[in-house]
Amino acid sequence: DGKVGHTLTEMLSGEGHDIVIIDRDAKVVENAVNSFDVMGIIGNGASYHVQMEAHVNRADLLIAATSSDELNILSCMVGKKIGARHTIARVRNPEYSKQLIFLKEELGLSMVVNPEMETAHEISRILRFPSAMKIDSFAKGRVDLIEIKVVHGSPIAGKSLRHIQQEYRTKILVCAVQRGEEVFIPNGDTVLLEDDRITLTGAAAEVSAFFKAIGIFKQRSRSVLLVGGGKIAYYLAKELSEFGMQVKIIEQSEKRCFELADMLPRVTVSQGDGSDQDVLDEEGLASYDACVALTDIDEENVVISMYAESQKVRKVVTKVNRLSLNKLLAGAGLESAIAPKLVTANRIVRYVRAMQNSADSSSVETLYKIVGQQAEALEFHVGEKTAYTGITLNDLRLKPGLLIACIVRNSRLIIPGGSDTIEKGDNVIVVTAGQYLSTLRDILADSGPER
Repeated sequence: DGKVGHTLTEMLSGEGHDIVIIDRDAKVVENAVNSFDVMGIIGNGASYHVQMEAHVNRADLLIAATSSDELNILSCMVGKKIGARHTIARVRNPEYSKQLIFLKEELGLSMVVNPEMETAHEISRILRFPSAMKIDSFAKGRVDLIEIKVVHGSPIAGKSLRHIQQEYRTKILVCAVQRGEEVFIPNGDTVLLEDDRITLTGAAAEVSAFFKAIGIFKQRSRSVLLVGGGKIAYYLAKELSEFGMQVKIIEQSEKRCFELADMLPRVTVSQGDGSDQDVLDEEGLASYDACVALTDIDEENVVISMYAESQKVRKVVTKVNRLSLNKLLAGAGLESAIAPKLVTANRIVRYVRAMQNSADSSSVETLYKIVGQQAEALEFHVGEKTAYTGITLNDLRLKPGLLIACIVRNSRLIIPGGSDTIEKGDNVIVVTAGQYLSTLRDILADSGPER
């Protein structure tokens, strides 16, 4: 019940699952039991007797998310042996990441999740499309859901979505709007206001054209400075250098610098205190297209990011562990904040949704929490003809508070209108606020009660 475990407990208990927490720390267990509708067991999660006490033998899913990779793997092996239907292990060591297929097949793991690698992938997407505050990919990268802010003086502020569509003639769809604390699914009459955070989708070329038209387009980052040389920095630097970007890592530990230099021959590694402004100036911060603050201390990351913004670095990404800092970051103009525990938890929740309805031909393939975790974007694959295929969207009775954002058919992206239909073989992206969806059938008004 650490950072990831606590976040998962909050998410999954909120979705109505019966949860038992195992942790060695009695106070941690007590806090979780008092905060959520869960049971708690004090003990070693890899122990056969502790697992039996927690009824792991009757569990649909065991999630091992301790700070030890080996303990997580052992816990899942024991759980699988005594009867748990599915097991998920958090595995962070880069050496293990190279043998994930072996780990899954030979050890009976249903899923292996690496928070640092997942976080690096998310940051990499942002750096490749820096106009976005956040970007989520669907349909194997064919569709992006992009979050931006309507800044002061923006030409789209004060205009309805229908007016924007007519004026700019681009095939993009605004899927969700966050206005202050409120999140809602918009329609054509929705008027955008300054400081709204909007999530939109469309083909990459259409989105780029729209961003150029409204004056927020930024070229892809070509040079990136990473401050902090932990696991995320390793995975991110490796990925970015493979894309041909120039990458430098500033790391305080001399030993870690040598390790990184050995593992990343195409990356420049420099020893120094990245929270020191003089060091950042000496390393040429202002000359980089992007800066990513990745130290283990949230406050340091915030200060580094604020200084990078003051030096007019075009894209700044901030790693944070405490979500309460998000409002502070937004107030300071730092819009791209990444929380590894949320990235990991969202991936596991996606698996749980798909697992619940594995017999259904349209269970969840991809799931992201968007606009401050208050809405969801889900991807479903339509495996067979159903009651909702072949019917125009105008004629489908959909639940309120959701939007069919995109249909991918034979690699072609469709921004749907009322005359479009859902067909067998399609991938369908749905954005929802206040609805719980685990299959595509759940979008229909007569599919059952809201949750």
